Amino acid sequence: MNGEQLKIGDFAKLAGTNLRTLRYYEELGLIEPASRSNGGFRYYRPADANRVHLIQNLQHLGLQLEQIGELIKSKEDREGSGPEIPWRARIEEALAQQEKLIEERIAFLQHQKVDVAAARAKLSDCATCDARPDESNNFCEPCALTGKSLPHLLSALFR
Repeated sequence: MNGEQLKIGDFAKLAGTNLRTLRYYEELGLIEPASRSNGGFRYYRPADANRVHLIQNLQHLGLQLEQIGELIKSKEDREGSGPEIPWRARIEEALAQQEKLIEERIAFLQHQKVDVAAARAKLSDCATCDARPDESNNFCEPCALTGKSLPHLLSALFR
């Protein structure tokens, strides 16, 4: 065993996760320890934390663990299921997919930001209105000032 390897507990701290998650990732084939002791203790390289962070980042982008596994499968996993994908092409494919997911997430967040801005703008109109959202006025739906529907985020918060 290399002196640079970490026991699973220390590795979990470095990776910012817990033992249960690491064992689950291992069970799914997403990570694997660099080595095991004779007693079965798992040891990881500090650089393996990068893989855990990638898995977590992809989860935050909305991918399920099964999809992440397909995206980051190692060359060895793909052997025997058709022509081997060269390692550079496999990595480029994974990075391109991650970039696409990030761009989709940015577009989604920008849309949400527009929705929040519309709700805040409408809420400022409420300062000059005598109506208050409650059951008697259907929670200001439609707006007593304009007769128009409220932005959906504001309507959701009035209930």
